[in-house]
Amino acid sequence: MSAIWKNHASRLAEIINNNNETQAHLYLEQLMLFPVDVQDKIIEDISQLTHCNSDAISRIISRYTMLDKH
Repeated sequence: MSAIWKNHASRLAEIINNNNETQAHLYLEQLMLFPVDVQDKIIEDISQLTHCNSDAISRIISRYTMLDKH
């Protein structure tokens, strides 16, 4: 994962750990212009992580970014 993705993932983890789902949605929207349904899926996937760290979050974000390119 690139340093940029890890930075974004770290910020998103901080927002989610503070239980601020609205802010997480806004962050994802600003970050990559994900539609709301995809934002929900990303947040849900992150909340299901047993070990929430920036690498795991980066992989989730990357997976949804890659889906848009197909």
